[in-house]
Amino acid sequence: MGKKKKTTHYSGIGGQAVLEGVMMKNKDDYAVAIRKPNGEIEVEVDVYRGILHDSALKKIPFIRGIFNFLDSMILGMKTINYSASFYEDEEAEETKLDKALNKVSGGRAEKILMGVTTVASIVIAIAVFMLLPYFLSTLLVQYIRNDSLLAIIEGIIRILIFVIYIVAISLMKDIHRLYQYHGAEHKCINCVENGRPLTIHNVMRSSRIHKRCGTSFMFLVVFVSIILFFFIRVQNPALRVVLRIALVPVIAGISYEIIRLAGRSDNIFVKIISAPGMWLQKLTTKEPDREMAEVAIRSVEAVFDWKSYLKDEFGYEVDDSWLQDEPGEEEE
Repeated sequence: MGKKKKTTHYSGIGGQAVLEGVMMKNKDDYAVAIRKPNGEIEVEVDVYRGILHDSALKKIPFIRGIFNFLDSMILGMKTINYSASFYEDEEAEETKLDKALNKVSGGRAEKILMGVTTVASIVIAIAVFMLLPYFLSTLLVQYIRNDSLLAIIEGIIRILIFVIYIVAISLMKDIHRLYQYHGAEHKCINCVENGRPLTIHNVMRSSRIHKRCGTSFMFLVVFVSIILFFFIRVQNPALRVVLRIALVPVIAGISYEIIRLAGRSDNIFVKIISAPGMWLQKLTTKEPDREMAEVAIRSVEAVFDWKSYLKDEFGYEVDDSWLQDEPGEEEE
């Protein structure tokens, strides 16, 4: 009975960790809750309609994933920059580049720089995770003549690069707190999707692992690319490079549909394919403290009526007496 609840109750909310805070998105509305240096929580609510808003393309399976991926990157960059603004040096002056861009673009320098940063991030990701494994595998051509074996080796190298990247990032002290807020974000979503009132106590005892996480999505991108590149081959080396770049939107579209299915189902296929990404989340999420959970809750409540959700999905109303946190140890 409990397993069925996990698979059928889908809230539709998602988000990401930002500097000293959490962003939560529900449809077009999103909220960013930040713990300011003075200890207060600042909550900013806004609307992000995304690329090609209301376009039929965003409703077509395998196509919609491409645009949703770009939207998540753009919104993610925007909210991270917003959270960083609370911790910037107040005496920092506008640079010459900022002034020049503002003059040319009519005050849109920040948006232009954000766009350039987003594009640069995508280009670097394609170079590191798509092209580098291929070039490394070509070093073995003189020793291995079997194309299928070379494709498998390329896939293994791609997985190793991805895992090494995740491990290296997780060891950086500067982003340990970011991963704690990432854990708080997941805990809030798991809390409401498992039918619990959104209190600090309930959030703290919820799981920090969630199947719809961006970490799982990125692993699926790597996994799907291995499958596609194994079966879709060309002989010309230059075309192989072009193929690996051209198929990126296809890979993103397929990966999105799988992660979307994972959020709504719990069959054996979903369990198997979700397992590696969920394991990697143990590195990209950390246990938050109660203050972090409070920030995440504020972000959820700004864009999502979880009381109505519990009533509609689980059939009970939450009264104020349920919102009193229980004393005791924080539970996993």
